[in-house]
Amino acid sequence: MTTNPWDAEAASFDEQPDHGLKDPSVRRAWADLLLPLVPAAAKVVDLGCGTGSLSLLLAEAGHDVRGIDSSPAMLDVAREKARGAVDFRLGDAADPPTGETYDVVLARHVLWAMPDPGAALENWVKLLKPGGRLILVEGLWFTGAGIGPGRCRELVEATGCATELRMLDDPAFWGKPIDDQRFLLVATPNE
Repeated sequence: MTTNPWDAEAASFDEQPDHGLKDPSVRRAWADLLLPLVPAAAKVVDLGCGTGSLSLLLAEAGHDVRGIDSSPAMLDVAREKARGAVDFRLGDAADPPTGETYDVVLARHVLWAMPDPGAALENWVKLLKPGGRLILVEGLWFTGAGIGPGRCRELVEATGCATELRMLDDPAFWGKPIDDQRFLLVATPNE
């Protein structure tokens, strides 16, 4: 039996300020960033939701949220944290196991890890209801891992979406100063 490599990270994952959102100022920064981007009473899917911090943030704001992750251990932490406020499901973020459509498809720090980011994006855009939006939080980290804003925008626009990009260099999001590239990309399919 193989285990998911992210299972080993589950117990300590929320110790990072931007993962666990335990610091009220970090949590507020993420709420101030994301909540205005999500329509009222939206149906949202959080792909690669990890321990569910953003899923729970959106559910507490009144949204109907599904969280999908491939790590059973991450989902165990998420379910404990959310206590039924979010519908968490085991699945591959690249090809989500859902027959539903959503007002918002959210993925934070997930696209860079996809074996085929273009194919994942095609799948994600298909999950959007008419007028829906794709919200990506990504980065090109000091370790060399990640995806840069230009490449991310190029991949998303290849799916037929218009994009808006915002750099997220404010330490309020991360609980500390950063010296790499982190960004928000919001995409809407061209009509």
